[in-house]
Amino acid sequence: MNIRIILRYDPKNNQTKRGNIMRHGICGLVLLAAIFLWGTSLFVPCAKAGDPSVKELLDRAGIKPKGDQRGQMDTVGFVTTARQMDNVMTQCNELAAPRHKTLEDQYGWTSETAFIAGVCPHDDYYYAGRLYPLLLSHVKAKTVILFGVFHKARVFDHKDRLVFDSYKTWRGPYGPVNVAPLRDEIIGQLPDEDYVVNNDMQMVEHSVEAIVPWLQAYNRNVEIISILVPYMTWETMDRLAADLSTALEKILRAKKWRLGEDVCLIASADAVHYGDSGWGGSSYAEFGTDVVGYQRAVERDLSLARNHLSGPVDRDHLKEFLYTCVDRNDVMTYRVTWCGRFSVSFGLNVASRLTEAMEDRQLEGRILDYGTSVSEASLDTKDLDGLGSTAPNNFRHFVGYAAIGYE
Repeated sequence: MNIRIILRYDPKNNQTKRGNIMRHGICGLVLLAAIFLWGTSLFVPCAKAGDPSVKELLDRAGIKPKGDQRGQMDTVGFVTTARQMDNVMTQCNELAAPRHKTLEDQYGWTSETAFIAGVCPHDDYYYAGRLYPLLLSHVKAKTVILFGVFHKARVFDHKDRLVFDSYKTWRGPYGPVNVAPLRDEIIGQLPDEDYVVNNDMQMVEHSVEAIVPWLQAYNRNVEIISILVPYMTWETMDRLAADLSTALEKILRAKKWRLGEDVCLIASADAVHYGDSGWGGSSYAEFGTDVVGYQRAVERDLSLARNHLSGPVDRDHLKEFLYTCVDRNDVMTYRVTWCGRFSVSFGLNVASRLTEAMEDRQLEGRILDYGTSVSEASLDTKDLDGLGSTAPNNFRHFVGYAAIGYE
């Protein structure tokens, strides 16, 4: 796939504003000088030495927890009010409409098509907004289990165990979002060594809170369960996924719940974090920082998604995906900087086991679309009361996004 990018440089915020990806043709060299301007990121792919303390992280929360309600970590990249969300949805649905139509024509989907599972981006709405409705408009279940990245696992010195919270509600733009009673039922079925319950860990993590406003916008009565997936080997992951899917199957059968109709599983994940600037002093630019390097990084992302995450879900492919992204001898070391390397591998492992157990078939995924913070059309934020971007977008610093739906 060759990609042509339409860009214009905005000197006020050191960003390139984009038109939509043009999917055929050769990428031109016009405006490359502008693309090479760069800035400093507020986000690094994983926590490293010198990161702030837990208290400092909690102090950074844009909206603090109140009683048994979770607050909101990021109030710049994600909405905080109904007015913001209404505006964002209008813009993003318009941007997504052509691709929605293509997918409906290709697969026979309608607005009522319900996904069992999905992979959803969690970057700023300013950049990734178009990708959210492609997936989340097909979440019809009232209960949604969200598998989050644990970006700050290193700060908490945490690995090998799932992370739940004990909040009763999460903050949403239209009011509190209830945590599903199913959470406590799941915890009651899991071995003690499989998990921890820790509200601080959940509070400092932004990868789930990005998705919750969209779920609430589509269904005011949605109930959620957040499960963070930290560093772990495939062997540990496979054991935990087997335990969780077994617990879920038992509970869902007792309730007579159906996958997709009553419960949906979503893995939160941004794809490659690429470049040599603004990544906490690290370089993730193995293909270079010119237009050819950009194209090669995008092609690798698409290849990973096609070969490991789409089609019939195969756990051997999920294992290959994990160990393509991390060193199999040290899972805390990147090979490819997908921040969803653990959440995706784990979430789809659970979803595939559950589908096989409850429906006697393989879960099957389709790539809904892919974009990057360079290629996606920016939102108009002038009337959005502070909503914006938390990082630059250029060939020296960009993020990839894959939206994938599973039936």
